[in-house]
Amino acid sequence: MTRSTGESRDDGRRPSTHPASTRRRILQGGAGVAFGIVGTTGGVGATTDARAAEADGDTVGRSRQDGSVDDLPLFDAHTHVIPDETLDRSPLDADGLVEWMDEVGVDRAVVLALDSPESYPVQASSWWVLEEAKAHPDRLVPFCTVDPRTLVYGNEPVENLIERYVQQGARGFGELKAGIPIDDSRLETIYEYCAEYDLPILFHTDEKAMMDEVGLPRLEDVLASYPEVDFLAHAHAWWAHISADVGWEDRGEYPDGPVEPGGRVPELLNTYDNVYGDLGGHSGWNALTRDEAYAQDFLEEHSDQLIFGTDYIYPGQTIDHFELFDRFDLEREAWAEIRYRNLESVLR
Repeated sequence: MTRSTGESRDDGRRPSTHPASTRRRILQGGAGVAFGIVGTTGGVGATTDARAAEADGDTVGRSRQDGSVDDLPLFDAHTHVIPDETLDRSPLDADGLVEWMDEVGVDRAVVLALDSPESYPVQASSWWVLEEAKAHPDRLVPFCTVDPRTLVYGNEPVENLIERYVQQGARGFGELKAGIPIDDSRLETIYEYCAEYDLPILFHTDEKAMMDEVGLPRLEDVLASYPEVDFLAHAHAWWAHISADVGWEDRGEYPDGPVEPGGRVPELLNTYDNVYGDLGGHSGWNALTRDEAYAQDFLEEHSDQLIFGTDYIYPGQTIDHFELFDRFDLEREAWAEIRYRNLESVLR
């Protein structure tokens, strides 16, 4: 990869190089999502924005008197729909997902596709996810994926797929969970297309998919090489690196015990403004609850690059992540960033 260069800011982080818009003209006026941040009216997008405006007028930057932030919008960056039963788990369609969102208080949710064989025993293809999401355009924001090994047929079929998915309403790329290294040469083409179509990428990294070494050197090379792409980092190998004492086996496990300061996650967040931490899944929950004193400081320092997610994938699944808002004491402004603002910013 050719590493992009940039001048350091005063805080030592890489300057933002995002263009105003890199998305092709075909998207202008095309099928969109009822999304408050893109100027649509009606639906939950407008409702959420109204809630945000009202909430932000209520002591933004300070905790409410009762400490609650439940009135702030909640945008889940990591959910799924699954077409068939697998692993003794029932299927989940868009209607079922929205019912669950109503029960737990989630206003909007990103719905991720699963197109790679490593991603799940039952694949949730991009075309099916896009069709499901159409039933709830004011609540669900679909992403798409293309397995990078599809490039065996050349670049044109892959670009055609991405272009078609974007025309059909895809707002991002993910869940990228292919059984290859995170800097595999075939992924370079995917990263370039995501830059061209202005798609953020949510990726899963562990010992079986999007692999990296201890210390995440391959990921850092990708972040430096594609500063115009926003990467939402998820799963074991990413969150294990919240601590400095990471072993080879931790890339697929949930490490316990106190966090040793100096981990690669906070270092990468400090260095690159195109990477965000997806708090979804047990890996995200474990990273914050294994050492809550450390996590309190981590959340405060990096609230502008952390994104709320659950990884909800089957009916009846237990999700602990809603307890985060009571477990940790953050300023209201920080919670607003984590609950919805950061995710909205990468989807503009």
